[in-house]
Amino acid sequence: MKTIDEMLHLDLLTPEQHHEIGAWIAQADSPEQILKMPAQLWTAMERASEVMGIDQDLLRPPALDALGL
Repeated sequence: MKTIDEMLHLDLLTPEQHHEIGAWIAQADSPEQILKMPAQLWTAMERASEVMGIDQDLLRPPALDALGL
C-alpha cells in the first residue's frame, strides 16, 4: 500500500484509481486474486511504476554493502 500511496502523492494515480486499487488489494485473498485486477487499473499501475523506475530498481544488482559486508 505504501507504493500506491506514493504514486498518489506524486500525482501518478488519481484519487479514484488509488481508492479502487487499494480496495482491490484489500479484498484479495491471494496474489493470484491481485493479478485479476481490472485491466485499466493495471495500466495505471504500470505507467506509474515506469515513471517511478520500480522495474529498474528490481533489476539492479544489490549493493556490496547490502549484507553488511
